[in-house]
Amino acid sequence: MSLNGKRIILTGAAGGIGSLLARELDRQDAQLALVDANAAALAQLADELGQAHAVPGDLSSAEGCEAVVSAALHLLGGVDILVNLAGLMSFRAIEDEDPAYLQTLMQVNLIAPMLLSRLVIPHFHAQGSGHIVNVGSIFGSINFAYFTAYSTSKAGVRGFSEALRRELADSHIDVTYIAPRAVRTPLNTDVIMRMGEATGMNMDEPEQVAAKIAAAIARRDKDVYLGFPEKLFVRINAILPRLVDKAVAAQNRTTRDFAKEAAAPTKKS
Repeated sequence: MSLNGKRIILTGAAGGIGSLLARELDRQDAQLALVDANAAALAQLADELGQAHAVPGDLSSAEGCEAVVSAALHLLGGVDILVNLAGLMSFRAIEDEDPAYLQTLMQVNLIAPMLLSRLVIPHFHAQGSGHIVNVGSIFGSINFAYFTAYSTSKAGVRGFSEALRRELADSHIDVTYIAPRAVRTPLNTDVIMRMGEATGMNMDEPEQVAAKIAAAIARRDKDVYLGFPEKLFVRINAILPRLVDKAVAAQNRTTRDFAKEAAAPTKKS
């Protein structure tokens, strides 16, 4: 399907993957409402693109989600596609999680996509078409130790996508779930990068991932898992999770020290 003229709300647009995806969608002549908490970076990106509007906003509250959708609908004159890409990362043992950050992470990574979808679905029903794209993670299917909060949030996005697709089966609204493996963006901090090198974690370049997300949007795919052998491990983990427990045990022991290092400077009592 051509994206020419499609009105797209893209969250997380100023991030490592988001800014590249925005450029790719702009090249395909989509009309964009770019959403991000980083207002300065967002404004600069929108200025560089042809048909893009900056919608700075905070997705960590229901009120923030409502404000973002209201502004985007006004600027675009409607919406055809919602891309839920915005997300926060956490790499630490669960006992080292800051409760406030944990709640914010779950709000941005999981609750916001649900709230934003809830807000655009009536518009999709009214026009007889629509497309919701939820960007999750391989970590949402293979739930990694010391990424417990992040993995849990992305597992929720995967479950939400599947349930929503079934709920909308008799409508003209499509739901796409896309799960990249680790990507070389600022979301993955220096300590995560060093842990990845120590454990042999596969990581993709953001340009490659953005291009594949754009292609999946255009094809209106249902489920897309990026990276081999990770997408094979997704299937194995679904059938034989205890086998995967044993396979990752040694890696988890290596990861533990890096997770403790990551938590040390910011741990709160």
